[in-house]
Amino acid sequence: MDKPFEHVTVVGSGILGTQIAMFAAHAGYSVSVYDTREGAFEETYAKLHADLKAKGVDPVIAWDKWQGCKNAVRFTTNLGEALRDADLVVEAVTEELGVKREIFKKLGELAPPEAIFATNSSSIPVSRLEESSARPERCINAHFYMPLQGIMMADLMGGSKTTPEVLEKGEIWLRSMGFIPLRVKKEILGFCFNSVWRAIKKQSLYMWANDFVDFRDIDRAWRAFTGTAWGPFGLMDTVGLDTVANIEMVYYDKSKDPSDKPPAQLLEKIERGELGVKTGKGFYSYPDPEYLDADFLNPEK
Repeated sequence: MDKPFEHVTVVGSGILGTQIAMFAAHAGYSVSVYDTREGAFEETYAKLHADLKAKGVDPVIAWDKWQGCKNAVRFTTNLGEALRDADLVVEAVTEELGVKREIFKKLGELAPPEAIFATNSSSIPVSRLEESSARPERCINAHFYMPLQGIMMADLMGGSKTTPEVLEKGEIWLRSMGFIPLRVKKEILGFCFNSVWRAIKKQSLYMWANDFVDFRDIDRAWRAFTGTAWGPFGLMDTVGLDTVANIEMVYYDKSKDPSDKPPAQLLEKIERGELGVKTGKGFYSYPDPEYLDADFLNPEK
């Protein structure tokens, strides 16, 4: 498939930013990754490697291709350098509107004039960021899930002024890496599948926080029903519980409905530093979470 871009820059080397960079490199794009902290990309790469090995996952990018993908990524702590040749910039920083707006402002100032800006936000429509970039017609949402674990789809949505040509390039880019583009026809919080997942996540947190059901049984139910290797709480641990809480606040800020607020019990876990995979403890302990035990779904145990 033809590539719509030559050089892709990823801003932020967290769990998803690192995966996006690896898939872009695997598809033959020239890739740069920017982060404020030296060694951030290497650290996340190592965490992903350890987590998938512990889970016994056969990743979409074969193990023998990982080192080549990592070596192909140019990492820098200098944003101007990262953006110098960028045709597409994917922002993958923390789920906070103010932080993302500041990043988009810097992108608009430093990136080449024709570069397209994509946000990997889990919930924030790009229309809330586009004006900061000074090029709203070239901004899109491109939200990924856990691609190395086989979730090969991405939400794709335009902003208030995004041109059809820019959306088309975004779709071609996703397809060139093997992703199913989930086109959103008009703006909605959470986009396509993430809106569905949000309903599951919200109800799961409500049932756990109010002590209706043990979170392990919710995960058992989800795994038995879907056949996946993880349930809602295992997936939230992988995403990061701080990110989960920030996403819930996006919904609350719009609705002002108290039921949209993240539960206090979740915020308490975050205050204790229990953020999930990235800190070694969330709902489960890592790198060997309980839900991977052979007996987790054993009806006789």
